[in-house]
Amino acid sequence: MQRREFCQGLLGALGAGLISPISARAAQAYPRYPVRVVVPYAAGGGPDIMMRQFGPTLGKALGQSVIVENKVGAAGVLAAEYVAQSPADGYTVLLGSNSHLIQKALQPALKFDPVKDFAPVTVIGTSPSVLVVAASSPYRSVQDLIAALRARPGKMNYGSGGIGSAAHLGGATFVTLLGLKAVHIPFKGSVEIPISLLRGDTDFAFTIAGTAIPQVQSGKLRALAVTGQAPMAELPGVPTLNSLLHNDLAIQEFWFGLWLPRKAPANVIDTLYRATVAALRDPSVKGMFASLGVRVIHSASPQSFAQFVQAESAKWTQVVKLAGITAG
Repeated sequence: MQRREFCQGLLGALGAGLISPISARAAQAYPRYPVRVVVPYAAGGGPDIMMRQFGPTLGKALGQSVIVENKVGAAGVLAAEYVAQSPADGYTVLLGSNSHLIQKALQPALKFDPVKDFAPVTVIGTSPSVLVVAASSPYRSVQDLIAALRARPGKMNYGSGGIGSAAHLGGATFVTLLGLKAVHIPFKGSVEIPISLLRGDTDFAFTIAGTAIPQVQSGKLRALAVTGQAPMAELPGVPTLNSLLHNDLAIQEFWFGLWLPRKAPANVIDTLYRATVAALRDPSVKGMFASLGVRVIHSASPQSFAQFVQAESAKWTQVVKLAGITAG
């Protein structure tokens, strides 16, 4: 009799909506199987290497494998749209960055909103860009490059991983602050930038530090300046661009973080946050990030990261307008 009454009560609760299948699934242990992190950058680039090396440590903290999947195109837009439309169950994660905020500022009609369509988990690292030329280039300093730009107005060019990417923003800001002109050459991904410099197809570029440092250390590229607030230990003797141009717009640090689809359950967000913070505290992770030119940081909470993303969205919208960058 008691069993029958219990079953009837349970069925009544389900019928009344007091217990929903979604709530029941959300309460299940997470993660129960491997988690995918979608990386909007080409394989072999700095952010891709960073995530692939961080993945095993994060997986250990989560208790499940972390699979890195590259989805390249439209300067990160394709990956963002894909994750935004994925099930909000915690098994599809985006390696988000302020490049996504920049893209939205450039193209308001995009099918995703980096502020509204995601549940921010935590920032994981920040990195400046590096102004680089080929090692065989005649330009040995920023002053040399500026002199060449002035001597050949509109004739020189710079490469990037796409319109609105870190490299594009760096190059556009650089020439704008100088009151000069250069042709922007967008590629499908950042890994094509060093190749174009070595072939002589492009004259200079602002590559993310994780991509630039190995190329500079191997002797293929020459670093002229960094866009961070301070010089980098990995690039001794290379000045900050701000120290040469004396304008805060020359300070451009790009960050990476983990985002889930907007309706991800609170317990999933919290679990991924705690595991990520624990993994970032591993000394080997800090050393690995540093070798790629990335400084390890994490948000105080997912809510803190959400507030940070909102503030960054306003900031980069302003920078895009000041630099005169357009999507067309």
